[in-house]
Amino acid sequence: MTSTTPADGITPDQMQARIGTESVSDWVAVTQGMIDQFAAATGDHQFIHVDPVAAAQTPFGGTIAHGFLTLSLMPLLASKVPDAPRIAGTKMGVNYGGNSVRFLSPVRSGSRVRGRFTLLSFDEKRPGQWQQTNAFSVEIEGQEKPALIAEWISQIFV
Repeated sequence: MTSTTPADGITPDQMQARIGTESVSDWVAVTQGMIDQFAAATGDHQFIHVDPVAAAQTPFGGTIAHGFLTLSLMPLLASKVPDAPRIAGTKMGVNYGGNSVRFLSPVRSGSRVRGRFTLLSFDEKRPGQWQQTNAFSVEIEGQEKPALIAEWISQIFV
């Protein structure tokens, strides 16, 4: 469920009132080029990610995205949520960590994925600093089982 968000943002109290609400991103393609760039950045060149011929001989039937690439899509997918709520006056947001990350299904090269976010908590840590926890899953178009599930914790500074 999404709602219209004022251009200047919402208050922390309004964000707390959203606890339990769900938002869904637009679809994003996971391309072989993206996978190859991630392999180059991380040094993980395992054939199931970068060699389409060899990967075709595995149960995956082709190359798959790295699990950590799929996990790293969280900020991109969050940016693709139409009318995502934003706290008015936000100066910056930072990743704080994650809980219970599980990789459930491989993401084949050429697949489209989207993020599903459920706000679990929004707490003031100190004046001007808020901590937000979202249940997060990456869904693969046409598949029932998600690619991953996790809790994503971020901090927002106003």
